Amino acid sequence: MKKTSLLLLALALLISVFALRPVRRAYSHRFGQAADRKLFRDGDLVFHTSRSEQSQAIQLATHSPYSHCGLLYQQDGQWLVLEAMQPVKVTPLMAWTGRGRGDHYVVKRLRDAETALTPTALQRMKAVGKGMVGRDYDGTFGWSDDRIYCSELIWKVYERGLGRRLGQLQHLRDFDLSHPAVQAKLKERYGNRLLLNETVISPVSIFNSPELVTVLSR
Repeated sequence: MKKTSLLLLALALLISVFALRPVRRAYSHRFGQAADRKLFRDGDLVFHTSRSEQSQAIQLATHSPYSHCGLLYQQDGQWLVLEAMQPVKVTPLMAWTGRGRGDHYVVKRLRDAETALTPTALQRMKAVGKGMVGRDYDGTFGWSDDRIYCSELIWKVYERGLGRRLGQLQHLRDFDLSHPAVQAKLKERYGNRLLLNETVISPVSIFNSPELVTVLSR
């Protein structure tokens, strides 16, 4: 009888341990997100691997897992991402990171942000970004302001608002266009009018800019 009671007690303890384990993991995740947010600053750049249909083609053409990016700003205590989707818009950070593969994201910051990103500079940058909100997404990666894609948005906000150029401007011909998935996407977007001399800024070019430092990789 005593032996049976001990076995039942051990079984109950074991069940309790497994029942509580997911709760601990969820709590740790929430705590980690909250701790992460304390590291952010207005003007930080955030990157992830998009789940969009064109993401694979971008990754193959640029030889990088990062296919989407945006700018971080805080408003009313909430972190938001200014991004070029359809259309250019502002998205809560948690929703933005949730759209990336595996919830993985990387936050980068201007190396001299402490002195360069003054309140006045940030105000100018926000004004540039605000002026682009609502514009259509540019699936052909043109350089005009009529339509905007994600890395173009970041580049122009920093260049026009702060006078800083993040990443190396390239031309469409500079990318690896050899993979069938890339060629199929180009055919879909451009038809027979592929503009190989179009100026382009890619997410990985900004990601690898020597002007930036990594704040967080989660």
